[in-house]
Amino acid sequence: MPDTTATPVPPGGRRLVVLAGPTAVGKGTVAAYVREHHPEVWLSVSATTRPPRPGEVDGQHYWFVDDEEFARLEDEGLLLESAVVHGRACYGTPRAPVEEALAQDRPAMLEIDLQGARQVRAAMPDALFVFLAPPSWEELVHRLVGRGTETEEEREVRLATARTELAAVQEFDVTIVNDDVARAAEELVSLMVDPNAAKDS
Repeated sequence: MPDTTATPVPPGGRRLVVLAGPTAVGKGTVAAYVREHHPEVWLSVSATTRPPRPGEVDGQHYWFVDDEEFARLEDEGLLLESAVVHGRACYGTPRAPVEEALAQDRPAMLEIDLQGARQVRAAMPDALFVFLAPPSWEELVHRLVGRGTETEEEREVRLATARTELAAVQEFDVTIVNDDVARAAEELVSLMVDPNAAKDS
């Protein structure tokens, strides 16, 4: 886990960008593009109690922790947000690294689920909330089934969750359609480097 010592964010510091959207819409893929092509952007690494998927690296994709450690982070107020996703694993955003990145005036982004985004809005209402939407419902279903990482039961749970998540689009400041990963990612980065980009969206 990262250092949990918080750094105060100076007045007028950089605005945090929060990316959320329905399951399987490609949030992780867009975030990976940003990580590879825009090293100037700081991306938060979430903590989770779910086991790693093939190819995932601890500390890079997620901080993989057990239930006891996750509960400790929650109890000590070290998470900016936390949630149980799909009724199964716990996810949360370590608070201190976010505050440190903002204090350093770095472009900073959280890639989280809807529940987490709502908690961050309560904690950091000045953040910019971006909804990543699929081109269509049919495309979202295709992506989820094509991923092949869930059982049929898990897919049904995720699809039910996605329907609820799609209905929350009006809660967000900006919507980006993920019809092309590179285009969507570049549009997202533009919101982080150009304060006026969100006004034009």
